[in-house]
Amino acid sequence: MNDNDMPPDDDADMPPDPDAPAPAPAEGEEKKLPPYVIEAAKSARSKCKTCRRAIDKGLLRIGILMEGGFYGPGFMWHHLTCAAKRHLDKVEEAYEQEAWKNAQQVPEKIPPLEELREVREKAEEKKAERKVFPYVEIDPSGRAKCKVCNQPIEKGVLRVVLAKEVTFGSQTRASPFAVHPKCTVGAFDNPEVVTEPDDLRQQLMVHSGMEAAKIDEVMAAIGPIPVTPEEPEGPEPE
Repeated sequence: MNDNDMPPDDDADMPPDPDAPAPAPAEGEEKKLPPYVIEAAKSARSKCKTCRRAIDKGLLRIGILMEGGFYGPGFMWHHLTCAAKRHLDKVEEAYEQEAWKNAQQVPEKIPPLEELREVREKAEEKKAERKVFPYVEIDPSGRAKCKVCNQPIEKGVLRVVLAKEVTFGSQTRASPFAVHPKCTVGAFDNPEVVTEPDDLRQQLMVHSGMEAAKIDEVMAAIGPIPVTPEEPEGPEPE
């Protein structure tokens, strides 16, 4: 999955997970859940709030307590490694509290915290390597199709990658929109494409890491880019 590959965090109100461990309260006391729990998933019904994928039975997961939701307090579940990438501070707190002891059945093996810190470091390094839109690249596989003409982009040929606006819940992010160079002008007619055509050559030069001759080759294939006329400003109010 490519930070142009991982989707955004969403802590919308959700019903408590049916797998959530609930320590038995003492007589006369109100049931209270711990702030964290680390356990092996007892089923595959819960979904990771970071990667949005199911947490397979037996995989380590961390529950982060959410107070005051519509359904009352409950855990927001994450793969332990996904939480390390996005919520390392909470994972560190959970380790300080030995949150695996809050599980109904203590997991047989807990990875060292240092190992999870390394997971976070690698995720940050990968994020730093992500390219900024727009850019030119060599198609690596030949499996992708041009988002404008819907024809395959051949392996080994140059393609242009623009930015498309995608909404996840209440959050918006940029997603890759790959096209043949000759289809680039047509891509700007798509209202979801947020890349500005102004100074496109300069943007491609800065973001692509390619020699000027390659960028000029792509610009020649793109052809003239229509200039959007500026709207005249109205008279200033008196």
